[in-house]
Amino acid sequence: MKIVFFGSSEFAVPSLEMLLNSQYEVLAIVTQPDRKSGRHLKISATPVKEAVCSRSIAVYQPENVNDPSFVKNLKSLSADLFIVVSFGQILSKDVLDVPGRYSINLHASLLPKYRGAAPVNWAIIKGEKKTGLTIIRMDERMDAGDVMLQRAIEVEREDTAETLKRRLSDLGAVLLLDSVRFIARDKVTFKKQDNRKATQAPKLKKEDGMIDWGKNAVDISNMVRGLVPWPCAYTFLDGKLLKIWKTEVLSSREKNAAGKIIDVTDNAIFVSCGQDLLLIKELQAEGGKRMDTASFLRGHKLEKDAILGNADNTGGMSG
Repeated sequence: MKIVFFGSSEFAVPSLEMLLNSQYEVLAIVTQPDRKSGRHLKISATPVKEAVCSRSIAVYQPENVNDPSFVKNLKSLSADLFIVVSFGQILSKDVLDVPGRYSINLHASLLPKYRGAAPVNWAIIKGEKKTGLTIIRMDERMDAGDVMLQRAIEVEREDTAETLKRRLSDLGAVLLLDSVRFIARDKVTFKKQDNRKATQAPKLKKEDGMIDWGKNAVDISNMVRGLVPWPCAYTFLDGKLLKIWKTEVLSSREKNAAGKIIDVTDNAIFVSCGQDLLLIKELQAEGGKRMDTASFLRGHKLEKDAILGNADNTGGMSG
């Protein structure tokens, strides 16, 4: 079985490494071009490219994977299988039809739920108790191809998008290798997705992190967990950005203004929501470092009754 692997992010690395250590032949890697990243805009390779830097394997980084000249290069490899895991570009039908057998994709949700670029984040944001992985035979529609294999896992109470992605990434590598074995033995079957049950998981934007304190505390807590590490949930105090990294929901029948800090202790900040309270456990001031609440309060005096909200709010914090 000759394979071309398409992947870019850290999520794809365990799958690639498992394939490279299997009996199957990985002919080439296709990944995103090197990009500027980080505070200093340093040129960085993708995690997938870095994972194979010590191996003698061809690595391609097309700006447009569907460019006819690159499609011609792909055809010259005579691959049996294209495998796509967190690649970052949409493949055209011309590309998908190149391999001798299939183009398959490992997607981090139980399709047809959460089609799109950020399935793990949205599963947590929406409060799902279960999610999983799906292997599909790709077609030109986004994440709508026929299902080959699926595995479900529980979303743990303390899971963030970061921890859940890590677990799904490791499990996905095993599931992907199983799928290749089934294909190699001609023991594969496909099942069509029920498009009526499809939900979307669009790419996250920075503004998705803005907290609406009028929502109930459970929904806000899910949002906080689902947006780690980027874009991170945030609010404003004294007109300055305040990132919220970790929270806990506390039941309360009291009614206070949404976003009001109703109490501050040596190691806790209690904020009123549309329903119940949110205990802030980790946060980050604008220009500062992420820290637990006790450490934060040693350097910032936070006033009780201050209101968290949009950038126009003033009053409540001094450093």
